[in-house]
Amino acid sequence: MAQGKQAQRRSLGFYSADPSQHTLLEDSQGLATGALVAGLGFYLLNHVGLLTGGTAGVAFLLHYAFGISFGLLFFIVNLPFYYLSFRRLGLGFSLKTFIAIGLASVVTEIEHRFLLIEYLHPGWAAMLGGLLLGYGLLALYRHRASLGGVGILAIYIQDRFGIQAGLVQLAFDLCVMICAFAVVSPATVAWSILSAVVLNVFLAINHRSDRYIVVR
Repeated sequence: MAQGKQAQRRSLGFYSADPSQHTLLEDSQGLATGALVAGLGFYLLNHVGLLTGGTAGVAFLLHYAFGISFGLLFFIVNLPFYYLSFRRLGLGFSLKTFIAIGLASVVTEIEHRFLLIEYLHPGWAAMLGGLLLGYGLLALYRHRASLGGVGILAIYIQDRFGIQAGLVQLAFDLCVMICAFAVVSPATVAWSILSAVVLNVFLAINHRSDRYIVVR
């Protein structure tokens, strides 16, 4: 009886019996929840004027410098990286990443309609924002997707050379933070560095290609 129910669930696409493969439903919920959690992380950072690393950090810099929508900038900044994604990581990864970036951009822009924060300390925002982005990225990585840009490059380097994705992103993040001194205050940069460290340490500890079959 139990085996019959499991077979029915597999046939309906609820989950895959092969641990190296995901069904459409599994990928859909992974992309949706990963983008939702990451979007909340972006929202917390933006609420107190902090940055993060990667292409999101570049989008934050442009957002604070010119007042352009962060969600729009985040989507645009990632466009050049899709060529690398398609050539190196395949159409499936590229398409899911495109969807994840679009969802995260939309969530970040509409979050204020559903969540109003009266007070948020920059240090708390840095830690929570970094952790939420880490959890969001981990969910996306598990479903062969990312939030674009350096995430795409980091996943490729990890798969190709075995260097942890979190460490690759950390190097780029340091460059973003150096540029941030021209746009925001030193205190804001300091809190932003804390957020980037929390994010990348979380990924370095929790994301390994030899631990998760689905990212090989």
